[in-house]
Amino acid sequence: MIKTTQEVLSWAQHRLESAGINTARLDALVLIEDITGIDRAKILAESHIQLTADQFSNVKRAVLRRSRHIPLAYVRQKTEFYGRDFFVDSRVLEPRPESESIIEELLELCRDKNDACHVIEVGTGSGALIITAKLELPRCSAIATDIDKNCLDVARINAERYACRIQFTNSDLIARLNDADFKSPCIIIANLPYVPDSWQINRSAADEPKTAIFGGQTGLELYERLFCQIDKLPTKPDHIITESMPPQHKDLAEIALSHNYELDKTNDFIQVFSLAQRQV
Repeated sequence: MIKTTQEVLSWAQHRLESAGINTARLDALVLIEDITGIDRAKILAESHIQLTADQFSNVKRAVLRRSRHIPLAYVRQKTEFYGRDFFVDSRVLEPRPESESIIEELLELCRDKNDACHVIEVGTGSGALIITAKLELPRCSAIATDIDKNCLDVARINAERYACRIQFTNSDLIARLNDADFKSPCIIIANLPYVPDSWQINRSAADEPKTAIFGGQTGLELYERLFCQIDKLPTKPDHIITESMPPQHKDLAEIALSHNYELDKTNDFIQVFSLAQRQV
């Protein structure tokens, strides 16, 4: 039986609401729009547009996946970050809106240096941050590391989509980078896992890779290791931009200061650290 957009939307919304999805109507609209190519405003305005059998089958499959609390981005296999679409799947953490502030802080720092910075992302995941950095700052050189080769596979897909030249390195933080990679002006951006191991996460996040979420007992263990690795560099980065939860900011600032990095600025989840003047 042929289904109309009104019938499919009603069914999908009800199915998602029954599964406890709080954004049921919006998620249903997004999935129908993705699969049919019909703009969601038109879906609402012209409720009797007919779906093909294949379209309805694909919508049904997507809705049933979402009803199991699989993150919407994984169902869609894409997410938006800084105004661009990025491919994501269960190998990587979905980029969060709060991480866009990392880009804003990076742009401010690089523009003070005529946009010709060396940008290194530690723990790149989907590659959304480093790719956005390269697209916004075409003159910068871009390096990204991740300990998980599966993440780097996803990041390379996204880099190819946007024709970005980025050096991807499979590394435990910065351990496998060369000293020459840190030539000044150098800025590290790092959205490392920072959720304490004991924290309870929501149902959707439970489907995301745990190694991309949890950062040890305090949540800051990876940042501690990163600053220790930076300590061993002959030429240290000029700035380090991090993301963590606001209640962790005081502790992270103390970690940074113990390694000669002073807190310059805090922007919601984001902190900007600069190399202490006595070390420059």
